[in-house]
Amino acid sequence: MADFFKKLFGSKTKAKEPPAPQKPVDLAVTAPLSDQQIDSILSNQYLKYEMKQLVASVGQSVGKQREHNEDSLLALTSTISGGAESIPFGLYIVADGMGGHQFGEVASNAAIRIMGGNITKKFHSYLFNLPTQVLQESLQEVMETSIMEAHQYVQREAPGSGTTVTAALILGQQVTIAHVGDSRAYSVYPDGRVELVTRDHSLVKRLEELGHLSKDEAANFPHRNVLIRALGQGEALEADIFTVPFPQGGYLMLCSDGLWGVINDKDIYRFITDAPNLERACQSMVDAANAAGGPDNITVILIHMIG
Repeated sequence: MADFFKKLFGSKTKAKEPPAPQKPVDLAVTAPLSDQQIDSILSNQYLKYEMKQLVASVGQSVGKQREHNEDSLLALTSTISGGAESIPFGLYIVADGMGGHQFGEVASNAAIRIMGGNITKKFHSYLFNLPTQVLQESLQEVMETSIMEAHQYVQREAPGSGTTVTAALILGQQVTIAHVGDSRAYSVYPDGRVELVTRDHSLVKRLEELGHLSKDEAANFPHRNVLIRALGQGEALEADIFTVPFPQGGYLMLCSDGLWGVINDKDIYRFITDAPNLERACQSMVDAANAAGGPDNITVILIHMIG
């Protein structure tokens, strides 16, 4: 019996070794997420936003066939919240310059800076002071005054040049557009609709409207880049200025012809809905335009309203 206990516990003269430390027991159970679960999380299915707000992202590239970038963009996003409601405010502008010898860059950059400065100056008291002051002009009048100031500046400082301008002023649920040229604004809806909000001021579009070209012929017209209206050209600028509702549950997209000229509406919708966020969507569209040859400068702004 003594030999049995010696074998079981060891000799009395042998130092007793401390017991080996016990590893903590991990009761957590992990499992990979399914594709459906990941898609649901990325699509914000479980995220609830009590406050209305704008989120926006941008993308830009010189393209594959141009030496310098004549596109300019401006993206300002703000929210004022307090009291009964929140007020989303955003100003977004895309300008595609023309004229050569870098005058196109001057024209497009002047357009976004002058319009941006003029519009934000008008709204400074409204947004950042106590709500005792109201705008003396309508939103459309503010946009018209701003685009005319930019037009006169470009005529004076960069004669012979010009630029397209597509600007969107968002206040609450309303979008006020100021547009001249062939950059574009689109409404992208959750059901797959991609609707053009603006009208191109181009020779090819005018010929199509007059019935001289079919839609297919217009798509392959050799002089698609010829404009009949541009900021900085002509004595009197005739800009399209109007107000539309923000696409509910969808997106507002502004872009230059370096994007819409090579990517169709179906692909635009796919890039937006497949991306996990707006930044990735913008970059995917820019990459696709470059993959299609990148014949022009590429600019895109994508805006979404949540809440």
